[in-house]
Amino acid sequence: MRYRKFLPRILVHALLLISVALVAAPVVFAFIFSTQTPAEIFRYPPQFTIGSALRENYSIVWNQYHLGLYMKNSLYISVAVTIGKTIVSFLAALALVYFRFPLKGWVFTFILLTLMMPTEIMIVALFELVTGLGWSNSYAALIVPFLASATGTFLFRQQFQQIPVSLVDAARIDGAGPLRFAWSILLPMSFNVVAAMGVIQFVYMWNQYLWPLVIIRDSSKQVIQVGLRMLTSGQDATNWGIVTAGAIVALLPALVVFFLLQEQFSRGFALAEEK
Repeated sequence: MRYRKFLPRILVHALLLISVALVAAPVVFAFIFSTQTPAEIFRYPPQFTIGSALRENYSIVWNQYHLGLYMKNSLYISVAVTIGKTIVSFLAALALVYFRFPLKGWVFTFILLTLMMPTEIMIVALFELVTGLGWSNSYAALIVPFLASATGTFLFRQQFQQIPVSLVDAARIDGAGPLRFAWSILLPMSFNVVAAMGVIQFVYMWNQYLWPLVIIRDSSKQVIQVGLRMLTSGQDATNWGIVTAGAIVALLPALVVFFLLQEQFSRGFALAEEK
């Protein structure tokens, strides 16, 4: 009887452990391969143990292929876009919820429609616009086009609509202006959404590849994902130990950001059933 009582829970935990193992397996194997020489990687039968080239592989990707420089560029761009997108999305949602202006519903519908328009389909027009402004081969070309976010506007709008109207009325009675109301009431109550936005946008910008490859010609301003491509294009015979070492190094910043904000990220998307 006791076994039958705990059997469903055991099965659920077993399925969860299997799922975690399947998701984590590629990262674990990549780390193991990043410590091995080509001979150790292609050895048969394969041995999934720490190899003899751990320090050598990571030293090569950091010093010879300048992955540290590319990571610094990506970090600067990702942080700038994350902060800028959060501010722009916050103010746009503030206007959509608390201000009256003509065609407000149509404006919000248009914002949602832009979710179906990825940057890749606008890359030619965007390239002509950026080069016309003289921003090609600069950080501005990697930051400014990404400051608007339909996803962020939608998330903040949904959050603001859940805030009681009594707080808005109380703020008006106290004489608080829109910016004071946004800073003192909306922002503290929307921290989970801010954290969720931070994780989404940081990872999105950290993984940018096509647009930086098109618009940036100076390698000193290039980003990490393009730098990873150079690990394969710069070798006569691809050393997969070096390639996987670069992938592991490039993975760490986004992973750290997610772990630091994972609780707020989950709350930002949780369904508030009690409301």
